[in-house]
Amino acid sequence: MLSAKRFSLLSCCLFILMWCHAQTKHQPDKALLKAIDQNMIDAAAQYKVLLQNLPAEKFPKTYFPTTDKYEFSNSGWWCSGFYPGTLLYLYTQTKDEVLYKEAQRILEVLKKEQFNKTTHDLGFMMYCSFGNANLIQPSAAYKDILVTSAKSLSTRFSPVTGVIKSWDGKPNEYLVIIDNMMNLKLLFWATQVTGDSSFYKIAVTHANTTMKNHFRADNSSYHVLNYHAQTGAVQQKKTAQGFADESAWARGQAWGLYGYTETYRETKDRKYLEQANKIAAFILNHPNLPTDKIPYWDFNAPDIPNALRDVSAATIMASALLELSGYVNKELSTKYFKAAETILKNLSTDQYKAAAGTNGGFILKHSVGHKPAGTEIDVPLTYADYYFVEAMLRYKAMFKK
Repeated sequence: MLSAKRFSLLSCCLFILMWCHAQTKHQPDKALLKAIDQNMIDAAAQYKVLLQNLPAEKFPKTYFPTTDKYEFSNSGWWCSGFYPGTLLYLYTQTKDEVLYKEAQRILEVLKKEQFNKTTHDLGFMMYCSFGNANLIQPSAAYKDILVTSAKSLSTRFSPVTGVIKSWDGKPNEYLVIIDNMMNLKLLFWATQVTGDSSFYKIAVTHANTTMKNHFRADNSSYHVLNYHAQTGAVQQKKTAQGFADESAWARGQAWGLYGYTETYRETKDRKYLEQANKIAAFILNHPNLPTDKIPYWDFNAPDIPNALRDVSAATIMASALLELSGYVNKELSTKYFKAAETILKNLSTDQYKAAAGTNGGFILKHSVGHKPAGTEIDVPLTYADYYFVEAMLRYKAMFKK
C-alpha cells in the first residue's frame, strides 16, 4: 500500500503528464468535472467485473455483447499493456487496493515481453503498464524492465530505412504503420534514465522519416508504408485497417496526432508541433467529422452518415488535444480544448458509456478494431478505455489548484 505522503504527491503532480501550461486559461465545465468523478467510480466498478472474468494468464481483448462472450489474448498481443495501465490510472483516483493488486499480478505475467524483439508495440505493451507502475511506485526492477524493453524495440530499427519495422514481411519488405509513432515514448524515456542517446536518435529519426513519407498533401496519413529493406525506397503506400489505400482511417489519424504531440513534448522541436497542428486541422476541420466529435471509423467510409463510429479514435484524439492545447496560441488552444471537452462530454453519456455491470466490465462501447478483416467491430476495446481514463485525468489536472 502506498504511503499517504507518496499518494498525495502523485495526486498533485503525476497526471499533469508533463505538458506545458496552456497560454490561455480555460474555464472548467463543472458538470463535466462532476461526470468525470462519477466515471472514475463507475470505471473502477466495471474493471472489478472484468478482472473477475479474466483467466489467470490472459489479458482482456474485447467482449461481444450480443453473445455474452469475451475474447482474451496472451501477453504478446499488442494491447496487453492497456489493462494494467487502466487499472493503475484508476487506482490513482480511487485508492482501491483491489485494482492495484490486480495490476501487480498481471504485470508479472507481462514482464517477459521485455525480451520480445518480434513486435514494434513494446511502447504500448510496456510503457503504458510498467511505465505507469514506475511512476506510482518507482523501483529498480521496473526501470530494468523498461530499459530492456527499449533495447528490444531498438533492434527493429534500420538505419537504411530510417524507421522501426512494424510487421515482418517478405525479404525486401519493410512494413511501417503510423501506429508506431506511439511507441517512441519508451525510447525517449530510456535516454532520459540511462543517458544513452542512441534511443533518442532512433526515435527522432523514425519521427522524421514518418513525417516525410507517411502524410498526404492534406495532412492525412496513410496507414502502412512498405519500404525496400535494402535501399530504403518507398515501394508502396496502403492501408490495412482503413477503408481504402487513399482513405483516412480514423484511428490512424489519432495515432499520428498523439505521436507528434508527444514527440514535441520530448524534443521541444517545433517541426513536430507544426506536424501535430496540421493533423489536428485535418481532423477537426473535416466535413465528415460528426458534431459530437466521435469520428466514423474512417473519414472516407462509404456509408457515412450510417457508418460505424470508432470510440477508440475519439479517446486518443481527446487525450492528445488536451495536451496539444498547452503548446499553442490562444485561438488554437481554445479550439483543441473545446473539441476534447465535447468528446469527453459525449463519451460520458449512455450512448457510449456502458451501464453498470454490462459490457463485460469494459467502460466504453462502440469501437472498431479491424473492419476490413471483420474483427472487433462495434465492440469495447482496452485501448479505448485506457485513453478515455487518461483524457479524463488530463482534463482534471488542468484545473488542479
